[in-house]
Amino acid sequence: MKVQNSALFQEMQSMALEASRSQSVNNLPTQAQPTSSAQFGDLLTSALDTVNGLQQEAKQKVTALEMGDRSVSLAEVMIASQKSSVAFEATVQVRNKLVEAYKEIMNMPV
Repeated sequence: MKVQNSALFQEMQSMALEASRSQSVNNLPTQAQPTSSAQFGDLLTSALDTVNGLQQEAKQKVTALEMGDRSVSLAEVMIASQKSSVAFEATVQVRNKLVEAYKEIMNMPV
């Protein structure tokens, strides 16, 4: 649980670092900016894939436990379920911040 959460946290920190770099350096050539946005897109896709993987893993463990598989314990199922829940909540919070930032940018006078 701690490893996945720290991986998600590190991804979020790297996205914040990329955002601060692009804001602080305004004299970059226009060719460098698409690379930054592509990296952000890749990071976002990777984070969503990680969340999806955690949810699929939790679902498989729940199904295995319900089917009577003795190799899966209730503790494992609960931990996997909580991992996926925390990752999903973090993703929702990031989405909310992105939507909030988009709305703020759209309300700026031109």
